[in-house]
Amino acid sequence: MANLSIVVCGAPLSSRAHELVDLATGRGWRTSLVVTEAARAWVDDAATGFRSPADPKPPRPDALVVAPMTFNTATKWALGIADTAPLSLLAETLGAGKPMVAVPFVNESLWGHPSWAGTISRLRAAGVMLVDPKTGDEELSALASGSGGGVAEGFDPHWVLDRVQLSG
Repeated sequence: MANLSIVVCGAPLSSRAHELVDLATGRGWRTSLVVTEAARAWVDDAATGFRSPADPKPPRPDALVVAPMTFNTATKWALGIADTAPLSLLAETLGAGKPMVAVPFVNESLWGHPSWAGTISRLRAAGVMLVDPKTGDEELSALASGSGGGVAEGFDPHWVLDRVQLSG
């Protein structure tokens, strides 16, 4: 059974993380959920992936999903900054060349930041497949400010997991 890590960042789409886990498990993946500190409020505490030092580490992923991927996490990841457990996992998995799919969840103001285009370009060049949360396409676009809840409702988790299956 292959290992799939699902990294969840703090944005409205985080509230649907359990659906990704359920769908991936149903497809035969052994899943681990890794939640950023900012995402903890969106995700059930029982499933957050926070562990004590005495707990065993989850197995290394054979593939990885980041949904949602925030501006902060994406920018740090693209620069190789690994100052948290989720970012360390992202950096290591990228360095190992494993299949990775990410769903950017970024508003118009942050989308316009001068570093954003480079972040997207660097992640794509490293082999990360990016999926638009509104359409499921690889062509990305910013989210209108305040639209996150509606975008999260319309998101189809199959968009991500179908690509992981094709990659993995």
